[in-house]
Amino acid sequence: MTLPSPQPAIAFLGIGLMGKPMATRLLQAGYRVHVWNRTHAKAVELEKLGAHAHERCADAVAAADIVITMLEAGPIVANVIEQSMPGMRQGILAIDMSSTRQSEACDMHDRLAAQGIAFLDAPVSGGVVGAEAGTLAIMAGGSEAAFERAEPVLRAMGRPTRVGGPGCGQLAKLCNQLIVGGTLAIVAEALLLAQAGGADPAAVRKAIRGGFAESRILEVHGQRMLDRQFTPGGQVKSQSKDMENVIAAAEAAGLRLPVTELVTNAYRSLAAALPEADQSAILIALERANPGARLGSADDKLPG
Repeated sequence: MTLPSPQPAIAFLGIGLMGKPMATRLLQAGYRVHVWNRTHAKAVELEKLGAHAHERCADAVAAADIVITMLEAGPIVANVIEQSMPGMRQGILAIDMSSTRQSEACDMHDRLAAQGIAFLDAPVSGGVVGAEAGTLAIMAGGSEAAFERAEPVLRAMGRPTRVGGPGCGQLAKLCNQLIVGGTLAIVAEALLLAQAGGADPAAVRKAIRGGFAESRILEVHGQRMLDRQFTPGGQVKSQSKDMENVIAAAEAAGLRLPVTELVTNAYRSLAAALPEADQSAILIALERANPGARLGSADDKLPG
């Protein structure tokens, strides 16, 4: 009789807005999880769920079969991996679930492969709500063998799909963020136009739902805009970074994406003033471009 393989031990590096609920899902699925965060207290919070918190990321990965990073940007991922390398064994699997540039993911794959470490870039979409519910869309780039090894773990956090080789997970995430950023901007324009033209914007949103304009963004973020509820959720600084990375990927592919350039400029104008606001605050950038125009009469609800 063949005995079932034991569950792999996991090191989860980055217990932030998304990382905490993702690590929680792994703990709830019965995995042994070692956690690290730059602010150690955030990692300690998960000890009550059975996690092992470490002050050094190299210690967190020492007993791990799979290392997952969920960090702010590519350079931070590279720095944390560098600090973790003394604890990593040959034959482990590293999965970066952060949102980075495609080129950064490819560089990380090559760097780890030289050390005998398999790598997947597996960014996610679905926000904090999806992370808490375990329903994240997970876009994985890497070898079929690495994906097969990672798939059971990824399924504890959402719906994983392998979209190609190294770097393709990040490319798929950028395609996702291009659609998200563009749709957010269009929904803001539609609601502001409805009000400026004399219609009830809430009624317009209700009227067009169920038709071809229906989307999750119209449902969730359209309501956020009407309520002027700009506490995150996804943050302006993250969406702005993703849009900049879309532009970089397009340039690398020899493409010009005119609509993406316009949306990127809008987020760029907002990132300095409201970096931690929800991404639906793109409405505020639109209002600033149209002095005197404002959606609704509610006060802005902003972080902090």
